[in-house]
Amino acid sequence: MNAKWESKRISRRIILKHYEFKGDLFKSNQNINVIEIKPNRKIKLALGYSAKTLKTVSEFAKEYNAVAAINGGFFDVKNGGSVDLIRVDGIGIAPNLGKGGRVEHQQGALVFNDGKLSIAKWDGAKDWENKLNGDVMVAGPVLAFNSNYNLVDTNSSFVKTRHPRTGVAVTKNRILLITIDGRNDKAAGMGLVEMTKLIKWLKAKDGINLDGGGSTTMWVKGHTDNNVVNYPTDNKKWDHEGARKVANVVLVQKP
Repeated sequence: MNAKWESKRISRRIILKHYEFKGDLFKSNQNINVIEIKPNRKIKLALGYSAKTLKTVSEFAKEYNAVAAINGGFFDVKNGGSVDLIRVDGIGIAPNLGKGGRVEHQQGALVFNDGKLSIAKWDGAKDWENKLNGDVMVAGPVLAFNSNYNLVDTNSSFVKTRHPRTGVAVTKNRILLITIDGRNDKAAGMGLVEMTKLIKWLKAKDGINLDGGGSTTMWVKGHTDNNVVNYPTDNKKWDHEGARKVANVVLVQKP
C-alpha cells in the first residue's frame, strides 16, 4: 500500500501506525490505525472479558494492566455478556448457534496460547470450538486464511455495507490489530470485501473481522488524553470520547 504511515512507538517491538486517506482508498475517505506487534516472550497477547458487566475498552485495559487494546467479539448490548463462545482458563460461555446453525460471526476465532495469538477457521464440525487449545474468542467472519482471500459471502448486507470495523491480522512475523473508523464525512468505513483487500495489502496471511460499528475502539497507553486513538462513534462526534461499553477485548500486555 503506497501510504506514508505515521508511526509512533508504543514500546519495544510495538508500533502504532496511522494514516488518513483523503478520498484515495476505495474512492472514499478512510481513517485507519494499526498496532503492529513483533511477538517475543516479553509481549503477551491476551483475552479480557466480563461475563455480564459491559465496560469500555479503556476500563478493560486498565483492569488488565495493558499497554494497548482493541474491542473484541460480538456481545449482548441489552443484557451484557458475549454472544459467541469466550473461553478463558478452560471456563467457557457456551456459544449461541441458534436454530439456523452458525452465522457469519461464529465461523472463526482468535486463539491465545501462552501469550501468542493465532486465527482459526471453522472446519464444519459442530463441536469445532472444543477442539481449539487455549483461550478462545469466537468471532468472524474470517477474511483471510493461509493466504486465501475472498472468503466472505459478497451477497450479505453485513458484508457489503460500510461500517467502522475492527480486526486482527497475522503476517509472517507480526500481529496487526486494526481499527477502521466510519460513519463520518472524514471516514466512510469499509465493507468486508474492502477490509479483506486492506488485510492483503498489509501482507497478512490470516485475518478476521471482530465486532465493529459503534464498538470499534483502539486504546493505546499514553497516546491521547484518554488513551483512545481512533474515533468511536457512539457519541456521533469526531473525537475520542464516544467509546461504547463492550463485553470482551484483545489485550497487549508487557511485564
